[in-house]
Amino acid sequence: MKTICLYFEIHQIIHLKRYRFFDIGTDHYYYDDYENERSITDIVERSYMPALNALHEMILENGKYFKVAFSLSGTGIEQLEMHAPQVLEKLQQMNETGCVEFLAEPYSHGLSSLANEETFARDVKKQAAKIEEMFGKKPTVARNSSLIYSNDIGAQIAAMGFKGMLTEGAKHVLGWKSPHYVYHCQNAPSLKLLLRDIELSDDISLRFNNSEWDGYPLFADDYIDRIARMPEEEQIINIFMELSALGIAQPLSSNILDFIKALPACAKAKGITFSTPTEICKACKSISELDVPDTLSWVDEERDASCWLGNAMQREAFEKLYSVADRLRIADDPRINQDWDYLQASNNFRFMTTKPSNVGLDRGIYSGPFDAFTNYMNILGDFINRVNALYPLDIDNDELESLLTTIKNQGDEIEMKDKEITRLKARLEKLQSSAAKKPAAKKTAAPKKAVAKKSAAKKD
Repeated sequence: MKTICLYFEIHQIIHLKRYRFFDIGTDHYYYDDYENERSITDIVERSYMPALNALHEMILENGKYFKVAFSLSGTGIEQLEMHAPQVLEKLQQMNETGCVEFLAEPYSHGLSSLANEETFARDVKKQAAKIEEMFGKKPTVARNSSLIYSNDIGAQIAAMGFKGMLTEGAKHVLGWKSPHYVYHCQNAPSLKLLLRDIELSDDISLRFNNSEWDGYPLFADDYIDRIARMPEEEQIINIFMELSALGIAQPLSSNILDFIKALPACAKAKGITFSTPTEICKACKSISELDVPDTLSWVDEERDASCWLGNAMQREAFEKLYSVADRLRIADDPRINQDWDYLQASNNFRFMTTKPSNVGLDRGIYSGPFDAFTNYMNILGDFINRVNALYPLDIDNDELESLLTTIKNQGDEIEMKDKEITRLKARLEKLQSSAAKKPAAKKTAAPKKAVAKKSAAKKD
């Protein structure tokens, strides 16, 4: 039986303010608060709330039949908490239905997986903890920023304990293979991979309102018919996109939400179900490994990392940012850590791109890639000075390595103790439950000899 895995990404850009060279050392606040509030208010009104209301309505109308998955970046959650808490409230209402799954991803929505393994692990674990705190369940499936993936990244995700990961079903990786199966990571066979169907996903997120597209207008029944006509053995249909596609990339006036709401009825008529990523990972076996030696993503025609690291400016900014990753972990200052999350966000590097793209790029306050690079490097200069003030550069590498090893060992020890506490709590609860169920012992009669002695004593 064919099943559709429908997934939406929710991330919010943190807009940096205009920051001059002469601000370095005097101004440690880097953000355009007005633009951040304006932009998130706009996207919530035009996309997030109408789209989530529609998806929630679809769940309520279809019982346990319709299911959907989301991932939220930690920086996006922070912006929603500050400016649009109604979005999080709606997601919590949807979570209560049991038909929604929340995935893990880097807290910063950054590129740490391409730079520093320890930073990447901390980034993902921090977001997973935030998701568990908000929705009451620890994620078991992960996705990287913009579906970035490689064999090595898959192995890192598997080492964190995740059972599955989402990535792109790119033709240059798949070759003759189909994205409609479950695969596994070459370097970590236990990690299952769900591959995005590029055509079906982009028909909704990129082409739906394009009157010059051959498939225009797109109707729900025709869309589902295409899925139903696929070979019987191709049963996993992964449709992944940003939530902002519903309302921003495809305006509400295009009737995009009517199209989405019609999908469950059309799918049910064809015997097609909906599943969450975890359900698929549990129910389906991998048919083979997927070899991805180079970086894969869902961005641009190349489906690689060139939109973030394709020119010398981007690479210089990237290398300078992550040059302080180890020192920052030792400093562990709350304000520094928040700035670190925001400065890691991938859009900071995307604004510096010089490559053409078939998807429009809004550079915000920047007139071009060099302007974006200059502003970011000024901010980065001040940020690195603050990190070095907390942990000076004159500390030699041996001492730095020793401190990092100590921190890692302490973290490992705390994790082991937490697991032991959890195990002992479970055992104690089991013993208490068994004791409560066990019937009370009956009183036994006293031995006859003892009774006789007691009677004789009374006569005396």
